[in-house]
Formats: sequence, structure tokens, C-alpha cells
Amino acid sequence: MSDGTIETRKLVTRLLLVVVAMFAFGFALVPMYNVLCKTLGINGKTAGSAYQGASQQVDDTRKVKVDFVANNNVDMVWEFHPEGEMITVHPGAVNQMLFVAQNPSDRVMTAQAVPSIAPSEAAKYFHKTECFCFTQQVLKPGERIEMPVRFIVDRDLPKDIHRITLAYTLFDITARKPPVASNDR
Repeated sequence: MSDGTIETRKLVTRLLLVVVAMFAFGFALVPMYNVLCKTLGINGKTAGSAYQGASQQVDDTRKVKVDFVANNNVDMVWEFHPEGEMITVHPGAVNQMLFVAQNPSDRVMTAQAVPSIAPSEAAKYFHKTECFCFTQQVLKPGERIEMPVRFIVDRDLPKDIHRITLAYTLFDITARKPPVASNDR
């Protein structure tokens, strides 16, 4: 074999190793990101399921303002907003806010809302007992829906947190999950 052939094989082997390493790194990014966020206390992720904790006593001596924000992802055409921008709550009390979505398009669409909490350290003290973000929403053309989010701000919320923002981003997932509109609406 010539020196050129040996060098070519070495180069191809190195490049294949780089491709395999990049592929493995891509799979490792999500767990690494989650560990980093948990360690640094960033991202404000909320639980992906309904809160099942014990009922809490209401702290009538303390008030926390909860702001509500609704955003559409860049490809989402729905109208989406909360019925109110802010409410004042007592830790331990069950609260509710309605979000409204309307599909102005001429096709059935499926959407998924992704929540986040700010400040991020408040996320573990914000418990959703019911949320439209737990399920995908399917709307027919022109259909409008009111979607409740019920929540409890935990009594153990640090005393220096006086305001929490609950934000939702609505994503069009029609291409990933073909819509099946229900007949009960």
C-alpha cells in the first residue's frame, strides 16, 4: 500500500470517530442541560403533571402577585391570551385563571402549550392542579376554547419572592400529531 492510501484510511477513521462522538454528544445534551438547570436553579420548568400534594392551610397574612403571559411560537397562528394579566393570591389557596385560544385558520389544528415560571426559583413552589398544558388542544377552524389553569402557590415560597410570572408558549404540533377533532364541543 502506498503512503497516500494509509493516510487516507487514517483520515477516514478519524472523521468517522468525530461523527460518532458528535452523534453521542447530541444525545447527551438533553440530560446534561437538565442537570445544569437543576444545579444552577435556572429555566423555571414546571411539573409536567397535576400536583397531587396534600391540601395546605391558606396564609392570609401574605400576598403574592401572579402575572400571566401568553405567547405563540413563530409558526402558530392561533389567538391566545389569558383573561387577566395579573391576580393577587394568598399562598396555600387554590386559584384559577382562564386562557382563551381561537383557531382562525381554515384547518383543524393541534397545539401544545409549554409553561415556564419566573423567577426560576419559584417553579418548585408553583403547583398546577389542573392545566391545559398537560394535554394537546385540537381546534376546528374558527373554534374558540376557554382553558383553565388551577394552581396553588406553596406556603413555603421564599419570603423574598413577591411576584411570580406564569408564561405559556403555544406550539403548532399539527404536523407531528395529526388532529382528531372531538365531536363533544
